[in-house]
Order: sequence, then structure tokens, then C-alpha cells
Amino acid sequence: MLSKLLYNFFLVLYSAGVRFASAWSPKAKKWVNGRKNIFVTINSKPLTQNLPTGQVGSKPIWMHCASLGEFEQGRPLLEELKLKNPDKKIVLTFFSPSGYEVMKDYAGADHIFYLPMDSSVNAKKFLDAVNPSLVLWVKYEYWFYYLDELKRRKIPTLLVSGIFRRNQPFFKWYGNIWQKMLQSFTHFFVQNEESETLLESLGFKDNISINGDTRFDRVLEIAHHFVPVPFIEEFCGNSKVIVAGSTWEEDEIELLHFVNTNPEIKFIIAPHEINEQNLSDVKDEFPKSIFYSALSENKSTDKTSGTQHPVPNVLIIDNVGMLSRLYKYATIAYVGGGFGGDGVHNVLEAAVYGKPVVFGPVYEKFDEALGLVEAGGGISIDGPVSLEAAINKLLNDEKEMFARGEAAKKYVEEHAGASKKIIQFIQEKRLLTN
Repeated sequence: MLSKLLYNFFLVLYSAGVRFASAWSPKAKKWVNGRKNIFVTINSKPLTQNLPTGQVGSKPIWMHCASLGEFEQGRPLLEELKLKNPDKKIVLTFFSPSGYEVMKDYAGADHIFYLPMDSSVNAKKFLDAVNPSLVLWVKYEYWFYYLDELKRRKIPTLLVSGIFRRNQPFFKWYGNIWQKMLQSFTHFFVQNEESETLLESLGFKDNISINGDTRFDRVLEIAHHFVPVPFIEEFCGNSKVIVAGSTWEEDEIELLHFVNTNPEIKFIIAPHEINEQNLSDVKDEFPKSIFYSALSENKSTDKTSGTQHPVPNVLIIDNVGMLSRLYKYATIAYVGGGFGGDGVHNVLEAAVYGKPVVFGPVYEKFDEALGLVEAGGGISIDGPVSLEAAINKLLNDEKEMFARGEAAKKYVEEHAGASKKIIQFIQEKRLLTN
């Protein structure tokens, strides 16, 4: 069929393109190197639980995530499953280096791998090695040969926090192969009614649940287990603090004038891209700034020398994994991405702490951002003038700022519970009996 030929052509082009880009792109190089001898690595691992002689080993649970964002959505479910099924090993795979490289030492999974590139041979080899009892596919990214092989082997496969839009390949003239992928799923747990309606238009009826977004569960968990960051506390002091998370160049440009004209306010900027070149560019944009690594190093030195150094009012975060805690220290949160084509990043990480959340105009594709605005906890701005007006209004009206922060927190709390519903489904359907 034509759609399958196009899909195979895409696989060839994608693989060749990444290998070509690996000559200069560190991310592409990690993608390539991470898959070298991947099956030797996979086959060397004990993937089933060892049981007494004569008993069959318990098959693992396999969760696949495209990248880090998808993992954060699946994480609450994965950890709850592990808690309730300690005999089950967890196999976690990533397609992107931005997921694997950050989470490769994650203690909640027994084995973490790059997903081998999609092909009929690779899918069979991978499933022969892993032999899962249950598969959890998180939100985005569909690979035909893996899904087709799962269906052939009749392995229960659940889509977690799925979201569908009319512009996706499933709903196009060339979408036959994409529609066939969907036939591999035992059940769809989707985020909204639109997704349910679109799936129903393809003939799916009795295996769809509108379940919301598991990210609500994740951010509540992070907030509940909050770990202070001493250097950040010291940097903030008693000042008003604007935490700008997951920023791109467009966001930084919008913030620049407000930063330069408000030296009494502390700003914490966490760029989305943490690499040497981008960090250097951000530092150039905000010359009166300091990197977190330099701040922590200076503070450590100060403790022994007793010397004091003036600290700029702009702190640039040059590491990965801290952002979800930084929002705790914000007076007002700014979430980046809303001035780019892909749209705003995770607004829930800030909202869960009861902070008013400001972001750019591109957020219509994101239910959580739409809901946050409707609830009163989110404010969309369209440029530096409206940004400054929104922030100044909040800073000058503590009553409104408190009310918006409370609305943000309430919105998160009211939409939690998606992970528990999936757990209940798995238990009721007895999907982990082998």
C-alpha cells in the first residue's frame, strides 16, 4: 500500500538524516551512538523476575516515551504500578536523547534503553527479548512495526494521556497505515472529548476513556515531595521573584526590557535548550546575570574565605532537572514557548505551587493552558508591553495576585487522578496476570 511505502521511505530518510547530522550535532550523535550494539545490551539484561525453580518468571511492564515530557506524563502511572506490583520489572524506552540522557539513571525503572529504530526485524527482536505482559505507550509517537507486532502477539497495549487533532496523519488521505497502528491499542486513555470524537470517526467505540492528563498527578507529586534549593533561597532573599521557565529566544526578548528596568526584582531564567552555545547567547542577552553553577561555586568559596561578592539580579539556570522546584520560589511565573510555533510549555509545574502563570499567545492546542486561563490562574500576553502591564498589575495588587495563584492551584487539584483510573482499569481487566 502507498502509505506503507511512504512510511518506510520516511524511516530511511530519518535514519540517514540523523546519521548525517551526527557529524556536527551532539544530540544526533547521542541518538546514533546510543543505538550501537543496542540488542547486545538488551539481551544482556535480566528482563524477567527470578522466581523459585519450577515457576515461570513474571513478564515485565514496558513503557515507551518519545522524550522527557512524555515520560513526566507516564511517570506517576509507572511508579504506582511498581508500588502495586513489586514483582514486575519495568522496562522504559526513549526515542529521543533528551529523554534518555536525562533519565538513564532513573531508579524507578529496572532497565532503560533507547528504542531501536522501527523496522520489522527490530520489532521482533526487541519483543523477543523483552516479552512484556503489558505495554504503556505515552501520548505521542507511533511506530508501525512495533505496534503491529504487539497486536500480532496479542499483548495488551494502552495509550496513556493520548491526544488527537484533526491535522494528524490518522485523519488524512494517506493515513491508512496510521489508522492501522491505532488498531493495535487495547484501550485509549485520552485527554479530551475532541480526541474521543476523532477516534470514533475512525470506527473506535468501546475502547476509549476520557481520562484527562496524568501530568496533573505528576506535578502534585513533585510539589508534595518538594526539596528546597538553598542557593536559590539565598539568591531570592526577600525580593519579588519572576521565574521564567523553558524559555526560548523569543521569550527572552519579551522579558528583556522588564528585566532591565526593574533591578529591584530578582529574575530566574531557565532556558529550554541547555547547551553551551545557547547558554552563551542568553548570557549575552542579560549581561548583568550569573549562571547557577557560578553562583553555587562562589557561595561555596565564600563559606571558606568569608568574602562577599555582589550578586546580579538575574540568575540563569545552566543545568537540567531543577525547573519544577524553581517555580516554588516565584512570586509570578512565566512559562516559555508561547511565542513559538510549537506553543507554550508545561504550565502545570508552576500552577501547582499556587502561582499566577503568564505565557505567550500560542497556547490554543494545550488543554491545560486553556483551562488555566479559563480558571483565572493563567494570563496570556502578546508582547513586551502587555507582559509588563500584566506583571505590574499583579505586583501592585496583592489581592488579585493571591486570587489568581489560588485559582491556579485549585485547577491542578481538581484535574488530578488520571493515573489512578488507569490503574483501576488494569486491575479490573486483569492485564497483569502473567
